[in-house]
Amino acid sequence: MVERTLAARPGRTERRARTGVGLVFLTNGLVYANVLPRFPQIKDQLGLSNAELGTAVAAFPLGALLAGLTAGTLIARFRSSRVASFGMVAIAAGIVLVGLAPNWGLFAVAMFLAGAADSVVDVAQNAHGLRVQRRYGRSILNSFHALWSVGAVAGGLMGSAAAGIALPIPLHLALSSLLSVVIALAVYPMLLTGPEEAERDTGSSEDSAGTGAPRTPWAGLGLRTVLLLGVFGLIATSGTLVEDSGQTWAAIHLQGLGAGAAVAGFGFVALQGCQFVGRLLGDRMVDRFGQRAVALCGGVLVCAGMGAALAFPTVPTTIAGFGLAGFGVATLVPAAMTAADHRPGLAPGTGLTVVTWLMRVGFLVSPPVVGIVADAWSLRVGLLVVPLAGLIVLLCARVLPRRLA
Repeated sequence: MVERTLAARPGRTERRARTGVGLVFLTNGLVYANVLPRFPQIKDQLGLSNAELGTAVAAFPLGALLAGLTAGTLIARFRSSRVASFGMVAIAAGIVLVGLAPNWGLFAVAMFLAGAADSVVDVAQNAHGLRVQRRYGRSILNSFHALWSVGAVAGGLMGSAAAGIALPIPLHLALSSLLSVVIALAVYPMLLTGPEEAERDTGSSEDSAGTGAPRTPWAGLGLRTVLLLGVFGLIATSGTLVEDSGQTWAAIHLQGLGAGAAVAGFGFVALQGCQFVGRLLGDRMVDRFGQRAVALCGGVLVCAGMGAALAFPTVPTTIAGFGLAGFGVATLVPAAMTAADHRPGLAPGTGLTVVTWLMRVGFLVSPPVVGIVADAWSLRVGLLVVPLAGLIVLLCARVLPRRLA
């Protein structure tokens, strides 16, 4: 549910903050997406198997998993605006190290460092986006995630172009990372000031007894709330499993079907491009049909799109399948985050932190599992994880609200 604590007509401060948060989301999508079309070249240069590549890529979500729970503390100390903007420097440094890595071990270490920084920035940018959403008094979180998709598509196209012209990987990733850092730091003055709880109702940051004492971060986690947060996390994880399959394996799968280096990046671009369209329309769709109905339709699209692509594996059908899957999962992560962040009885940011952390579990498990299955059978079999994720959404989406209040 969306809190409507302030007037629906935003002022100049709110509009500037919305633009600033949107650009932070965009750069966050841009900085990592540049490396994804280069995975086939990195795999070849380092002489990696599918399982070795998948395990190294899994270091990214492992770093995120271990660092993610520190986000709340960092946000409380430095504010979400600072963590989101300045944290981009740490992500960019990790991505540059990915391009410089001479062997599997250092490649995995660089992915670990980038993932650790990304998890903290991810929570911070969503926390700040929810602050701006409360000021607007209506749903706008999908639009931020749409801009993340714009950045991811742009990064994927940049990476595909760099691969197509054989631009050295270290130079390519250094230039793209520098661009992301410059944008992220430049928009910092546009973000909201003041305490993180400024836009919440008074009762949302105090204990249930009405004493005025702030609740501890994990207060209010009863059995029902824990179970609901777990299901919200499973919905979000299903969305990230689909995203990760496009990020890690689309280019390699398409090359296996005969696509060239430049065309192989289009699977990821199709997924992110259609996800962008879905997120651009997402707020309107959710307001009209409700989170539950939109999520259920999305699950059907994921199952049907990638199911058909895997049943009839050609370059065009695979690109189309990743596109349909991207549209299907477009609103899942924002829906799960919003539902968790507004769960009654929780301290500010607790639900968001838990769901984000659970999402990272999916990112950690998916690459090595798909890689191991690909080595044992085929990558086509490993990618069955995508329609499986769609099925999970169909089973779990009923916990989402029919309508936003």
